Amino acid sequence: MKRSLLLIAVMGLLLTSCSVSKSARTQRNLFSGTWNLDNVYYENNSGNFKSTIFNDAEDICFEDSEWFFRDNNSTGRYTIKQSSLCQGGDRFFRWSVVEPQQNYQSQLQFKFIDEKRKDISGGYGYRLNIVDLTEQSMTLKSNVSVDGQPVTVVYEFSKK
Repeated sequence: MKRSLLLIAVMGLLLTSCSVSKSARTQRNLFSGTWNLDNVYYENNSGNFKSTIFNDAEDICFEDSEWFFRDNNSTGRYTIKQSSLCQGGDRFFRWSVVEPQQNYQSQLQFKFIDEKRKDISGGYGYRLNIVDLTEQSMTLKSNVSVDGQPVTVVYEFSKK
């Protein structure tokens, strides 16, 4: 009897520790689908910036890129258009919504994978703060450092 109760308690603990919160589940559902990255800009500092985003391409290449999030298997891709400045094509990723306890702001977390869903980033990934997320628009932010000064990169999306 004691062994059964202990087993049930352990199973319950495991289920609750692995479950996704209602808030994260709602956000995952809102992410699902195709988005257009309309604008990339910088806050908290003055001057002109030119940066390589996600260790992939220059910021200008991300504007008007298409992002697709599939919530049933946590995979997605973004597509950059080919140009003289940009290496076009699809980039695949695995994503999730996390709710860190330290700042209480939900984040989009992703890492790069190949077409066969194998990790190609060595476990390294990215987290962006979810500032605004509705059925039609999304704003994400990431904090970076430029010459020792904080700068916030802002990504504004619209749903396709």
